[in-house]
Amino acid sequence: MSSNKLSEKTLEKIENYSEKCLQNCVIEQGLYIEHKVNRGLRDLNGKGVLTGLTEISDIISKKNVNGQEVPCEGELYYRGYKIDDIVNGILKDNRFGFEEIIYLLIFGELPSKAELEEFKSVLFSMRPLPDNFVRDVIMKAPAVDMMNSLARSVLMLYSYDRNADDISIPNVLRQCLQLIARFPQLAVYGYHAHNYDFGNSNSFFIHEPDPKLSTAENLLYMLRLDGKFTPLEAKVLDIALILHAEHGGGNNSTFTTHVVSSSGTDTYSAIAAALGSLKGPKHGGANLKVSAMFKDIKQNIKDWEDREEISNYLNKILNKEAFDKAGLIYGIGHAIYSVSDPRAKVFKSFVKSLSEEKGLTKEFELYSLIEELAPQVIAEKRKMYKGVSANVDFYSGFVYDMLGLPHELFTPIFAIARISGWSAHRIEELINAGKIIRPAYMNVQEHREYIEMGER
Repeated sequence: MSSNKLSEKTLEKIENYSEKCLQNCVIEQGLYIEHKVNRGLRDLNGKGVLTGLTEISDIISKKNVNGQEVPCEGELYYRGYKIDDIVNGILKDNRFGFEEIIYLLIFGELPSKAELEEFKSVLFSMRPLPDNFVRDVIMKAPAVDMMNSLARSVLMLYSYDRNADDISIPNVLRQCLQLIARFPQLAVYGYHAHNYDFGNSNSFFIHEPDPKLSTAENLLYMLRLDGKFTPLEAKVLDIALILHAEHGGGNNSTFTTHVVSSSGTDTYSAIAAALGSLKGPKHGGANLKVSAMFKDIKQNIKDWEDREEISNYLNKILNKEAFDKAGLIYGIGHAIYSVSDPRAKVFKSFVKSLSEEKGLTKEFELYSLIEELAPQVIAEKRKMYKGVSANVDFYSGFVYDMLGLPHELFTPIFAIARISGWSAHRIEELINAGKIIRPAYMNVQEHREYIEMGER
């Protein structure tokens, strides 16, 4: 517990108070079933409760066969376009595609070449931060966690906006595009400030974004002291941004964006709330867990090609005997997908190419083997209503490690991609909803007679 200079006596009192919370705030688990509560807004079969409509993206994990839902290969669509087709189209032209995805998600249609070039020019014109913002905001009291630093920067930008509370669509669109354009600097500069302040670096350097570079290229350029990167490094990071840009209205951070936007609040507050959600290890921090788990696996498995040894260790992880003893094989399984996560399938071929460039093919082969064995081990150990497969986080942590990205930036890079989806959903909510989102909670505390102070 962080003391914030509180006295030992005060901290002891807080510990005592926490005991009261534990004693008086536990709800009997059977009540959730008795009252048919959809915990996590999901039914007992894991199916999400319908809470809204969207045209922004679609996720398919089951198909109707003879009147029954049957698990199928996962599919992801952005504005009706299959993600595989989008990525293949971008690769065919040998270009960077993240900016095109931003355009597609927010405006609902694919841009022409001229429209895309104009849009990229507009985005770049919005990248500059307010005068002295780096000095006055980012460099002051750097946070231990970059997501908090990013959220603080977003909230501080409210103070620099003369029309901060105007939620008309033109103004919200302007705010969203500015934030999308500025997120790479906010994240990278925040990391440099953190690195310098916590004694990990003797210098603090800033590379201004280069107008000739894509978002992915600029991220690597601004992050590295020499500003250098290979074409494959930038291409793989661009694909990562594309695959993380959007994933339906039901993921936690996007749903948070809908909920907060429905109250009529400002854009900066809505995006800061989404950042708070994404920071959670159950959401945006999953690739960090995968990276840490593989470090543990590599230290404890002697032969990376021995299927039996690997399976035995995965069983130890599941039995809470190894790694963090949480009983989870991170990066395997998804709330929606069962047969496959389309993002992981698209990503895997690029991961292989990057591992070859970095001389890490043995590590890639270990990842591939665990991707194959983990679902088998899980299926043998646990009863499941659906199968499990590798999700996008399974490979993204490995990619970021190969790119030499600091772990502190793993989740902020997710945010740099996902703010495009958040922005599209915020605009969609403001245009279509009209009502504040207010789900129901049932009280299960018995009503009691008030007790006078002298009688307690």
